[in-house]
Amino acid sequence: MTNERRLRPVDLARLAGVSTQQIRNYEDAGVLPPAARTASGYRVFGDAHRGALLAYRALMRGYGPVKATEIMRSLHDGDVPGALALVDAAHAALHEERVSLRAASEALELLAAQPPAPLPRSGGLRIGEVAALLGVRTSALRVWEGAGLLTPGRERGTGYRLYEPADVRDARLVHTLRRSHYLFDQIRPVLEGLRREGSSEALRAAVAARGEALTARSRAMIGGAAALHAYLEVSASGTTTGSTAGGPEPSAR
Repeated sequence: MTNERRLRPVDLARLAGVSTQQIRNYEDAGVLPPAARTASGYRVFGDAHRGALLAYRALMRGYGPVKATEIMRSLHDGDVPGALALVDAAHAALHEERVSLRAASEALELLAAQPPAPLPRSGGLRIGEVAALLGVRTSALRVWEGAGLLTPGRERGTGYRLYEPADVRDARLVHTLRRSHYLFDQIRPVLEGLRREGSSEALRAAVAARGEALTARSRAMIGGAAALHAYLEVSASGTTTGSTAGGPEPSAR
């Protein structure tokens, strides 16, 4: 038995800025390790629960409440490798977001360097003309369309594809980013952002804001990982949840 101090639910609640009921919910959800009970059924919390709570709150800021709960539950189920795999997956997902953001930045540089050129003729270009303009096969344009990257209109009567200036711009962006080995799933958000924002300037502002948000989340994830490491180190030392002698006040049950 250790001399670990005993904490009431209200003590943990004040530490986290939540209600005492939320502390009980955290234990039920596996965010906190199981609490010991007194003979009369009152919960006995201790330093281990305080450490788990601090780790969870730090994880939540970077990984979100759902992922943070999954990580802590895996730990308290005894599956440390599984918990760390969840951490790894979250960092991998953040990396993919950064890759897509970098693709958007490169696309914006392309737009700035090569403003849309007027089409050879009005009324739009057919697929063969666009393929010749970009130096690609028509099959590549069809694949990009099938992947949802291009959405050319159709000529009334014949049903032939017609590429307007914006469609040609999108095809040029796809071609450039594909040559840089970007995947379709990384290119799609770039085109969606450009269409949503309406201009390269608006998209550039959105990209900058998204970059700042990713940096902030990355820093929060590092902080969460550090708190998780500290909690794992304490847990590995064999800290217990405290004595069951006596009992906390009835209001802290």
